[in-house]
Amino acid sequence: MGLKKYAFKIIMIMIVIITTSLCVYSLANYKGDTQTKNTVNQSGNLNRGNAQMPDIQGQKPDDRAQNQKPDDGVQNSQPRNSGQDKGFNSDNRGFPNNHMFGSASDSGTKYAIQIIVYSILFFGVFAFAYYFFKKKKFTIESKNIAIIILTMLATGFLFRISASTLIEGHPFDLSTFKSWATSAANNLANVYSSGRASDYPPVYMYVLWAVGKLVNISAITPYFSIVIKLPSILADVMTSYLVFRLAKKYTNLELSVLLSGFYLFNPAVLINSTVWGQVDSFFTLLVVSAIILLSEEKIALSSIMFTIAVLMKPQGIIFVPVLLFEIIRRKSFKTILKAAGLSLLTATIIILPFALNKGPMWIINLYSNTLGEYQFASVNAFNFFSLLGANYTNDSSNLFIFNYHTWGMIAIVLTTLISGFICFKGPNKMFASVAALSLITGVFCFSSRMHERYLFPAVALAIIAFIYLKDKRLLFLAGGFSLTVYINTHYVLYETSVGVNSIGFDPILMMTSILNVFLFGYLVKVIYDVVVKKRIVPLNSAKSHCIQISSADKLTNEC
Repeated sequence: MGLKKYAFKIIMIMIVIITTSLCVYSLANYKGDTQTKNTVNQSGNLNRGNAQMPDIQGQKPDDRAQNQKPDDGVQNSQPRNSGQDKGFNSDNRGFPNNHMFGSASDSGTKYAIQIIVYSILFFGVFAFAYYFFKKKKFTIESKNIAIIILTMLATGFLFRISASTLIEGHPFDLSTFKSWATSAANNLANVYSSGRASDYPPVYMYVLWAVGKLVNISAITPYFSIVIKLPSILADVMTSYLVFRLAKKYTNLELSVLLSGFYLFNPAVLINSTVWGQVDSFFTLLVVSAIILLSEEKIALSSIMFTIAVLMKPQGIIFVPVLLFEIIRRKSFKTILKAAGLSLLTATIIILPFALNKGPMWIINLYSNTLGEYQFASVNAFNFFSLLGANYTNDSSNLFIFNYHTWGMIAIVLTTLISGFICFKGPNKMFASVAALSLITGVFCFSSRMHERYLFPAVALAIIAFIYLKDKRLLFLAGGFSLTVYINTHYVLYETSVGVNSIGFDPILMMTSILNVFLFGYLVKVIYDVVVKKRIVPLNSAKSHCIQISSADKLTNEC
């Protein structure tokens, strides 16, 4: 009888023990980096073995440098103005035409079938979980919630580490991050002046500085690729925990665990951080934190987080209007001064160590150069322009009256107006998340120069919006964006790994692009219903309910 009483906790502990053992076994049998054979000497310089990396000033992972010649059999497979005399695009940023890593990498093809099977199982399992939740087929006792969430988070983390030993990630992106990490660890203030200088904004250079210092430890050096992925892996786990904490506050225990697990084990999240080795998870953690803090009326902290997000990636600028609209809505001069002062102070602290060497204007030049890059209608983003067959079409080319870039700017303005409409028409802290969701999805679908990974924050933001607004259609949108983000990211990773730089106009691109545009249209419909008509569709009903905003900033049934 006593054993039966503790059976559930024993099962949870056994799960952690098994995943820990698997992780330890994977690390013990890890052969180190097989692509670049990187080692770090005591001075912090990277020795690259047989894989010689050209010294490319200003090049970065987002340049989508895939290290192979484009596949001539794929439509639009090579960007315009390729500048083949230099081996790169004419702007010295695009795709190396030499095989600096030898033959095409297997990082996107290795275990591709297994990843696809996992993704199918994931969506199937959570579809059943959603069904059982609606039918109230399972309940969670409050006394078990701590061990459940700890087991889930530990399993998600250990699973990612184990998977990282099997799939090293995108060879160019990881090699670039390693170079920056080594340079930062050697001399952080000089990371923007070295031969292969970074053109990421400075926030992630601090993270890579810590990574570079860590891999200088001889016992950790062979695990460089895994340690490079570690910040994003930890960000996945932390974002999942934030989802749990927020859902626990506004919903019930069962739904809190379901939503947290949905994000943690989501293939769209796994493919980015654990398989590819990119940093969108870290960026999304900053954005989600900023939105939650804003929604919880902690504007000072939210301003700091928004500033950090912008200084992490230029895409952070997309979300800034949400903060500005909330500050304006409050009509408080004191709030404006406080937010502006804290943002300026945060930016100064982050930028100052680099500005001492580069001058006060270097950050402006950095952003100016970055925003002027990738002058294409779409950069492998499965969106409206790709649906028109304009992937890697120069965005100065005309489309009807204007060129692609102008249409993209119009889309940004219109999307910003939609977010402003949400913030002012639904004057409540709970609408910030859906405003942010409308911004990222609208900009991704209809603006130019979008990459395949730029829609990534939409998954987490849709979940956060659902938690606040309780409309189950937002949960469906979270599932829809999970599917399109996963397909877009995995397909681009797979194609570039076999030597195709630019995705041709094929059924996968077409159908995923159509679905993204449809999802944005559906989001606009949901926004109209919730903000204008004051109606939501709750989980336990197929029909919409009227809502009103209580004094406690909660949505309640009005009719």
